[in-house]
Formats: sequence, C-alpha cells, structure tokens
Amino acid sequence: MTSDDFQFQESADDQLQENTAPFTINVSERVKRLPPYLFAELNKLKYEKRRTGADVIDLGMGSPSDPPHHLITDKLIEVVKNPKLHAYSHARGIPQLRKEVAARYLKYYGVRLDPETETIVTIGSKEGLSHLCLALLGAGDIAVVPSPYFPAHLHAVMLASANALLLDATKPEKLLSNIAHTCQHIAPKPKVVIVNYPHNPTTTVVEPEFYTDLIKLSRRYGFMIVSDMAYGDLCYDDYRAPSFLAAPGAIDVGIETTTMSKGYSMAGWRIGFCCGNPEIIRALATVKTYYDYGVFSPLQIAAIAAIRHADRAVEAQAKVYQKRRDVLCSGLQRLGWNVVKPKASMFVWQQIPPEWQKKMSTFDFAMKLLREANVVVSPGSAFGEAGEGFMRLALVEKEDRLRQAVRQIGRALR
Repeated sequence: MTSDDFQFQESADDQLQENTAPFTINVSERVKRLPPYLFAELNKLKYEKRRTGADVIDLGMGSPSDPPHHLITDKLIEVVKNPKLHAYSHARGIPQLRKEVAARYLKYYGVRLDPETETIVTIGSKEGLSHLCLALLGAGDIAVVPSPYFPAHLHAVMLASANALLLDATKPEKLLSNIAHTCQHIAPKPKVVIVNYPHNPTTTVVEPEFYTDLIKLSRRYGFMIVSDMAYGDLCYDDYRAPSFLAAPGAIDVGIETTTMSKGYSMAGWRIGFCCGNPEIIRALATVKTYYDYGVFSPLQIAAIAAIRHADRAVEAQAKVYQKRRDVLCSGLQRLGWNVVKPKASMFVWQQIPPEWQKKMSTFDFAMKLLREANVVVSPGSAFGEAGEGFMRLALVEKEDRLRQAVRQIGRALR
C-alpha cells in the first residue's frame, strides 16, 4: 500500500465520522401507494387475548379449518419420499396436472382446453393474479376492479404500477352498464376488467348470461377479462356457479383463475390455476419463469390425485359449509338482524344493525366484538369504502362454535 492509498483511506474514515445524518431507506412508489393494512390492529388484539388464555372464535379469515381428504395427504406422504422429486419444478406446472385441470373444465363446464398452451399452474390464485397483472399492465394503464374489493385484486393492479377503477360488483347488470359507460367516457379506456363471482366479500353470484354480455363489451371496447372464480366449488341451494370460459368467445378475450384452497381445503398448499387465452397464458408464464420455479412437485402430484378422486369430498365440503351458513344465519336472525343467505362462497356478508352504524364505524364495531365478545370478524371497510356498514364472517368454525359466537355477540350488544 502506498502513502497515497493510506491518505485516501484516512480521508474516507474522516468523512464517515463527520456524516452523522441517519441513512434513509427510500422504497419504490408502487409500495408507497399501497393502503395501510387494516387487519393489523385486529390481529394484534387477537394475539394478545389468546396469550392471556381467552377463547377467541376467529371468523375473520377465509382459511379452511377442515383438512383435505385423506387420500390427498396419503398421496403426498407417498410421493414426498421419492428422492427424484425434490429438484426444481417447472414454472408452468407439471404436464399431467395441467391435463387434469383441462379434464376437469371439460367435465364440469363443457370447456375444451389445450393443457399445453391454455393452462398454467400458479402458487395459489393470488400469486397468479399478481403476476398476471405484471404481465398485462403497466404505468398509466387502467384496470376495472370489483367493489367492495378482495384486497389482492386492488393491490395486484397497484403493484403493477397501473391504476384501479372501482366499480360496484353487487349488482351485476349495473356493473355491465358501468363498464360500458366507463369505456365510452374516459381515456385511456380500461385495458383489463377483473370480475370475481361468486364475489368475495359480498357473496354476490351471476348467471351464465352475465359473461356472454361481458364478452360482447370486451369485443366492442377492446379490454381483456380476468375472471377470479376462487369460490366456484362452494355453492348452495341448487345454485351452480358458471365458468366465464364456458361463455361463447371467452377464450379469445380473457382467462379464469381457480384454486384448490377452498373446495379441496388445500389453502396452505398454494396450488391454483390460470386457464384461457393462450397469449395471456404465455405472458404469465414468461413472468413466472423469471420469478419462480413452480410449485413443489409432490404437492402437484397430490393435487392430481385430488382432482381425479376427491370430487365427492369437494361436494361434501360444500354441504358442510351450507350447514354452517344455515346455523350462523339463523342465529343472527334470532338476534333481530336482517340476514340474506349467500348462495355461494364460504362467507356471510352481513349488514351491521343500523343502530350500531349510527354509533361507530365498521372497524370500531369489529373491535368491539373482539374486545367484548371474543369473536373476530372482518370489517367491511377492509374491502374499501363500499364495504362500510358491513362485516364479513367466514364459515370456518364448526356449528357449535358458530352458535357460541352468536350468543357472545348477542351478549356484547345488549
């Protein structure tokens, strides 16, 4: 080391000593745009109560508490022991699983899909939707998001640096007319329209004609359609959720995301699917190739077993949720609440009694139920301003626990 080198080192050390200002972390604008996480305070209080031994009944999150059918877990245990299956998987999903997904669409919806070009496996539908927005949207683009919104729909658009236009999803015919009006009167026109039926959080459902009309609008105004059908397996009272892809011309203009999280009770497994237009699937596959190596292969093989052999288990699970729905709705009716039974999904979207809406916000009402009734619900405001005045209750507890939750809510509000 020369004397000049030493002098430079000494000078750098002096500079470090003199600069005492704190270092600033400057995150990206897309992260700054994200709204605050409304559930943080609820979760904090929930964990505090549980630490003190309180019996908290959690109806806040749509995370199934029932296990998958034993044949699914048995298959996982069997194949996970195979040393050849622990390497990286494929971002598009293993071919046999994509074939099974295509076969399921044909069986249930009469839709023929090319497993190679029109299906892809995702790490749950939430990841698929987020990466799909990165593939389709950019700065300055507009996406229609159903309102009240499932947070992932809004946040996926925002993380893609695009702009979200919230339109009321609770009246499907009105949504169609609002989409047409939007396309006629704003510039740029929406590039993507996201629809979500059965709808989370409101449980609103549609008939097949809705998608036929939506596709006509898509052709007229040139937007792509993203259908999130996460709750299509959970339908009640003889209602059957239609698939967007079953509508004439659907595959020309859009895709549909589905998941094994709900009907198959495989939420933590993170296995979902995106099916439809091959160009959109190719774009999603390109993004995924840069971001991930796909779902762990043994999980995918167990998913194949589930699709092949667990149809009756899915039907049985839907009946379990229907019974829970009836128990919860009957209990709330006995409290004097105006209750509308959902035809699908694993939630009850319940309006807060008017006398309580006058006293406090939806979020404060949810906090009151947690503090005084030991019951967690999702405040409607967590799904946007349109959710104010409502709460979402997940049907994830057994029937006796739901009855207990209603009793505790009733006592807390007397």
